[in-house]
Amino acid sequence: MQIVACLTDPAQAAAAEAQGAQVLELRLDLMEGNPKDRVRQCKAISRLPVIATLRSAEEGGRYFGSPEEWQKKIAPVIPLVEYIDVEQQFARMAGPVKAAGKGIIASHHTAGMVPLPILFVLEQELRSYGEIPKIVVTPGNEEDLIDLIAFTRAAKKPICTGVMGAAFRYARAILPLFGSEFVYCHTGVPTAVGQYSVEEFVTLAKLLS
Repeated sequence: MQIVACLTDPAQAAAAEAQGAQVLELRLDLMEGNPKDRVRQCKAISRLPVIATLRSAEEGGRYFGSPEEWQKKIAPVIPLVEYIDVEQQFARMAGPVKAAGKGIIASHHTAGMVPLPILFVLEQELRSYGEIPKIVVTPGNEEDLIDLIAFTRAAKKPICTGVMGAAFRYARAILPLFGSEFVYCHTGVPTAVGQYSVEEFVTLAKLLS
């Protein structure tokens, strides 16, 4: 399990590292300016590995462009980071990322729950183009959450699972215990409802271990 600090400002990188983050996610869809400059600013003050994410509006972000425009925006930062988050709708753009020797977090975010059998199908689809499938759902009840935990435990590793919303916020702390690779946290400015801060999760991880 690795703690990921989701940043809306690259200047937060040093603080995130000091607080205990092990990976940085630059939410490029939430930042103004040139994405390449934002990554360079982050790299200048932190040596942690970086995930570049340009999250679409359909999956909870603020990127509203086409797949072709997504590729144009993400291409300049590929050489500078360790991972690129690639949603399913952008999967055909994964080739240049692989060619550059960078890791792909193949992601899927939904405002509903995915039935347990379909979670395994979705995992295979994501793994077909990325090394780390990331599946984030919104459980409607405790039974949904139990299914998500069971999937996380049984799925091929590495796998990353998570929840959207505040109703089952505690699942963010539980899923890593069952094999989820990353837990996404904030450093003062949450990028999703229900996120723990890096400092909070460092404490939680110590208590739960």
